Amino acid sequence: MNTVTVSKRRIKKEKGVVILSLDEYRKLCEQAVPTYYLKGKAAEKLDRLVEKGLKEYGAGKTRVLKSLADLR
Repeated sequence: MNTVTVSKRRIKKEKGVVILSLDEYRKLCEQAVPTYYLKGKAAEKLDRLVEKGLKEYGAGKTRVLKSLADLR
């Protein structure tokens, strides 16, 4: 078993310490992002947009951008 040492000074400065496994940390990160459920026209519009994007990606019509300035 590995030992973790944290100074009392740092604990007081940071107002506490939390130690989690990577799996627990990932689950918490995933839960922090809100989930939206669309219905009706908004859902259909988004579905069409995603489908169009996937087709363009598959056809090689997309490109890698380093910044938004590359859109020009």
